[in-house]
Amino acid sequence: MMRQIIIASSLTMVLTSTAMAAGLMVYPSKGQSAEQQKTDEGACMSWASGQTGFDPTAPMQVTSAPPPQQQPTTSAGRGLLRGALGGLAIGAIAGDAGKGAAIGAASGALVGGVRHNEQMKNSYAQQDAWAQQQAQQYQQLQNDFNRAYATCLQGRGYTVN
Repeated sequence: MMRQIIIASSLTMVLTSTAMAAGLMVYPSKGQSAEQQKTDEGACMSWASGQTGFDPTAPMQVTSAPPPQQQPTTSAGRGLLRGALGGLAIGAIAGDAGKGAAIGAASGALVGGVRHNEQMKNSYAQQDAWAQQQAQQYQQLQNDFNRAYATCLQGRGYTVN
């Protein structure tokens, strides 16, 4: 749960900084009034949004569901039990069931803990990759919108940077 909150907040920070960085500078190079510039900017925003299907004033829409956080299928406790049972059987054959169970339990707990950590890392990596993909898709839509918006304003006699 905490991991999902961290991913969501980092995705929001990336997208917020992307939106802030997308601000364009518009100069009325043909002497347009401030009112005319405001009208032209509104018309160009509408046109660019229609051309690209992207509205920079709307909240971000995710394009796919995030991967579910996968619960590990193993743990140190399960490994301990499996190891103890295996060690008990081997120890019984070797003549010291208690010693075999203890060795099996220790090694089983270690292996189970390592597997648990690997499964958690894989789950986190999938969630991180999804968040990065969403941010990249949003950035591409923002770039397409900015290009269309700048093209419209340039066509109306503005210098855009």
